[in-house]
This record gives sequence, structure tokens and C-alpha cells, in this order.
Amino acid sequence: MTNHDLTNANRRRFLASAAAVGAVGLAGCNGTTDDSGGDAQSNIGQIGSGREGRELPGGTPISEMPDLSGELTVYSGRNEFLVGPLVEYINEQYPDLDLTVRYADSTDHVNAILNEGEGSPADVFYSVNAGSLGALADEGRTQAIPSDVAELVREEFRTDQWIGTSGRARTVPYDSGEYDADDVPSDIMEFPEAFDGDLAWAPSYGSCQAFVTAMRILEGDETTREWLEAVVESGATAYDDEFRVCEEIANGTVDAGFTNHYYIQRVLDGSPDATIDTAFTEGDAGAVFNVAGAAIVDSASDVDLAGNFVRHLLSAEAQDYFARSTFEYPLIPDVEPIGDLPTIDELDVPDIDLTELSDLEATVDLMREAGVDI
Repeated sequence: MTNHDLTNANRRRFLASAAAVGAVGLAGCNGTTDDSGGDAQSNIGQIGSGREGRELPGGTPISEMPDLSGELTVYSGRNEFLVGPLVEYINEQYPDLDLTVRYADSTDHVNAILNEGEGSPADVFYSVNAGSLGALADEGRTQAIPSDVAELVREEFRTDQWIGTSGRARTVPYDSGEYDADDVPSDIMEFPEAFDGDLAWAPSYGSCQAFVTAMRILEGDETTREWLEAVVESGATAYDDEFRVCEEIANGTVDAGFTNHYYIQRVLDGSPDATIDTAFTEGDAGAVFNVAGAAIVDSASDVDLAGNFVRHLLSAEAQDYFARSTFEYPLIPDVEPIGDLPTIDELDVPDIDLTELSDLEATVDLMREAGVDI
């Protein structure tokens, strides 16, 4: 075990400074700062300053985890702006760790590992979504997650070849100044007919396309096509990214939309009095819970080191970082999400294989056939 001087004060200092990085760093940052599966082409706004007065997180602190030493290469499909401070913090705890991190799109990393073959330098693949993890595993390019690491996360968010590290729920953000929660349909398939307001979405965004993919899996292509055509015919406004959707709801431009949950929390973090709230549908594509996660590449030169790095992504500090700095759901039971959100157990999540959400090409084709401009 490590003997780092990671006292409560030091842990607080990291958690506070990490949140500040999110709050300050994005103020003047434009470009691709989101990593939900699609690139944001505009300023996506404040990452988050966390919850004032939040206590030290539960779970296992880094000080109680095995040392990291040796050479390790991580292919990260998560954006450097979002997770770079955390990765750097872990690296700084271990003077004998020679860490190299390559940032790119998750799909690009999968293709790179496949093209590099057995000589790939990648030890750990850190993905924005389960689909990319499943794609790499299906190609036989991963190896088993150590059992004592796997058991940190509930079974539905891992396989024997990869493990989730943080989660995101699909939601329906709505204008709480004009509508009550009861006005928002609890069945995603009832939109747009059962909602009388103006809708918005981001159909070119990866997370929206994954949501439509889930609908294809659950409802079939024909029913999904009809739903898409109805949304188009309703005049739903299309934006480049889902944070913008939530901004426009808060500004009163539109009344509701389809987004991941954390964009709503980012708006509220910057504007606590904004008239935007979160609705959840029940057991359908609008309630899918996807995860970012990690896998050990089959070419890893030091499997123990790779496994222990993944373990650090499930440390108390890392899980609280995800909650406070990116507003994702932590996946260990002792760290709570930020905001007025239901717990994972309280969500009515559909029974779906998350790795199937990688089938975006057929989804994009269907969306275009239905008249969606992407």
C-alpha cells in the first residue's frame, strides 16, 4: 500500500482545486470540450464548481490503494479538458510512474489499437461509452478486469472485459417556469403528441444518436422512424450540442428537450435560479443509463499496473471528481451525485446491452431517411 501523505486536508485541496479547474478553465474555452460521444462545436459552458460544504467522499481513498510504478500508456477517449486534471493528479502521487496519455475520439482509439495489432503501446483504453469498450472486447483485444476491481461496480455496469467508471442518464429537461413535472410524459414514445410545448434536441450529437439507437433496439426501426418523423414534423429545434439545448430551455426559447442529465446540472451550477428542471421517462429509450469506462488492452506490458490504474478511477477522490467536476453519476455506492437527482436505484432504466449502442451508422441512416438534418 502507498504511504503518500494524502491527509484529509490534501484530499480536500485536490477536490476543491479540481472543481475550480472546471469552473474557471471553461470560461474562455471554445471547441470540442464534451466527450459524450459527439464533438461540441460551441462553448459548452461551465463544467462545475461542485457542491459547497460537500463532505469528503466515501469509498476507498488513493492512500489505501496499491502503488503505481512503471511505464503505462493510456488511450483516453475522454476529453483532456474534462479528465486531464484527475489523471494528472493520480500521476503526481507516484514518482515511479511513467504515464503517457493519448487523447482522441473513442472510436479512433479502437481503430488504432486494432491497426497496431499485438504491438500496440496501449495498456489501458479509457472510453467515453460502453459501446466502444464492447467493440474492442468483441475484437478480442481486451483482457479480464481483476476480480477485486470488478467487484467495486455493480454487475450491470461491467463485464469481465471492461468496467464502468462513471455514468450518465438520459433525461427530459423542461422549463419549470411554464410546466410542472406532471406535464412531461413519462413515456418517451408519447412525444411529441402528448407534450404541447416547443421541443429541442441535438440530433447530430453522439449521445442523441446513442439514444435513438436504444430506441431502435427497444422499439424496432419502423416505430423509431415514425417517432423521428413526428419530432421533425413538430418543428423541434435542432442545436449543435445538448448543453445548448438546456441553455435555450433555461432562457425560455424552447420548452423541453432530450439530453443527458449533466447538462441540466451544468446550467443550474452556473445559474442556480434558472427555470429548468429534470424529468425522467420510465423503462424506455429516454431512460437509458450509459457509462464511461475502462478496459485493459490485451497488449498491456504490465497487467497488474494497468488493473491498478483502473482501480484508481474508482477511488473515492476520482468518483467525487466525476460527481463535482463533470456532474456524472459516480458508480461506487459511497459517493453521491451532485444535484437534486434520483439515485441509480431509483431510475427506471431499460434492460439493454450497453455495448449495442455503438451501432450508430444504421441509426444515422435511419435518422436521415426520417428527414432529420444531420
